[in-house]
Order: sequence, then structure tokens, then C-alpha cells
Amino acid sequence: ATILEASLGISGMLASIIGGRWLKAQGYIIPYWFILALHLTSILYVYLFICESVVPRSSAKLFNINNYRACWQLLSTGGTRSGQRGRFHRSKLWLYMLSEILITITYSGVSSLFVLYELSSPLCWGPDLVGYGSALQNMSYLVSLLALKVLQSWISEPWLIVIGLISSISGMVVFSVANTTALIFTGYVLSLLYIVPTPVLKSKMSKMVNPSEQGALFSVLGSFENLLVLASFSIFNNLYPATLHFMKGFSFLFGAVILLFPLGIIG
Repeated sequence: ATILEASLGISGMLASIIGGRWLKAQGYIIPYWFILALHLTSILYVYLFICESVVPRSSAKLFNINNYRACWQLLSTGGTRSGQRGRFHRSKLWLYMLSEILITITYSGVSSLFVLYELSSPLCWGPDLVGYGSALQNMSYLVSLLALKVLQSWISEPWLIVIGLISSISGMVVFSVANTTALIFTGYVLSLLYIVPTPVLKSKMSKMVNPSEQGALFSVLGSFENLLVLASFSIFNNLYPATLHFMKGFSFLFGAVILLFPLGIIG
């Protein structure tokens, strides 16, 4: 998983830098044809060379009431590891899930605004600067993973989450008032640890349930996240134009306020 996350960071950085310069030199058409070719090549490679590592059971069914029952049981009991502290354990699991959902909603909603914010006045960035900014944002994958590797031996998991959230909040506050290129890049640097909370939260939740309940846990999380991410795009993309007349960066400030809730929960 660490190697995959690092690959995302490296490829994102390279694609952002190269893509920005390429768009500035030749426009959008040729780079998008190249992206399409890469996708088709990936599909062909997976189809021809990647073997299935899990043998499906003949008795397994996609739509099975037991799957939904397992998810409901996890939410209602907090998992079978609850023991004598069932109610406390359940509440703790719910709060961790709520924190993860709020973080995902905020990150997804805010991520859709960066390019709009950078292209508009007074910044008026071109494709090359947008590419550099996106590259610095993708560097967060590498920086966050390195920080986790170094800090997890000395700092407890809740403190790692708090550090990551403070990094995110400070970056968003700077973005909300940024009117120069230097401030935008300062915001990107401050938020380099924003990836940290998500893997740590998921790790803590996975330790709270039995191995047989891992599928139900991440199914519930994935369902909530995907549904609410769609809502977050709608909220932030409508909030941004509605608040331009009094504060251009209000949407980033709004995202920082939302992150105060998981920060308070974990703290």
C-alpha cells in the first residue's frame, strides 16, 4: 500500500509538471489524446497480464442480504471486539467514522476549487503555474508517507491525526486569503501533511473490529464517502460563486471550519 501511495505521488508530480508545460505549448487536444491512449494501454495490460489473486467461491453472491445484515450489525454493535464496553466501543467507532467522512467530504470539495481559484483574478495563473501547484500538492503523498514512517515510532496515532488536520487547516486558512503566487505556494507547503489523517484513521478503525468484519467496515465507509463526496462537489461548487462578492476564498475557510470537528473529536 505504501509503494502504491508513493507511486501516486510521484506520477502525480510528474504529470502535473509535464502536463502544465505541454498544455501551454500545444493546447488541450493532444495531451488528452495521450491520456486516452495511456488509459487504453492500462486496460489492455491488466486484461492480458494481471492474474486474479483471489479465487471466487461458487457460493458467493453479489446481492446477498447477509452482506447488508453484517454492515448493519457492525454499526449497531460496534463489532464483536466490543466485549464488556459495547456502548463505548460502538460510540468510538462511530466517531472515528464520522471524522473520516468529514475529512473526505472537505478534501473532495476543496480539491475541485484550486484550479478555478488560481485561474481567476488577481492570480491569473497559466497552465505552467497550475501544473507546478498541482505537483506540489501531489508531493503531499510522499511527504505524508515519509512523515508517517518517521513519526509513528515516537508519536501516538491520535497525535498523528491531529498533526495532519492542523496542517490541512493552516493550509486552507492561507488559501482563503491568498492573493499572490507566494501565498498560494505557502498554503501548499503548509498542507503537505494533509494525507496523514486518512490512513491512520482507517488503521485505527480496522483494529477495532475482527478480521471477518473488515469487509463490512470498509464497505460502510466506502458507501458513505462516495455518496457524500457527490454532495460535497455540489456544496463547494455552488458555495464558491455565491461568496465571491464578499470573500473569494470563503470556501477554503468553510472547509477549515469543517475540519475543526474531526480535530475536536480526535483531540
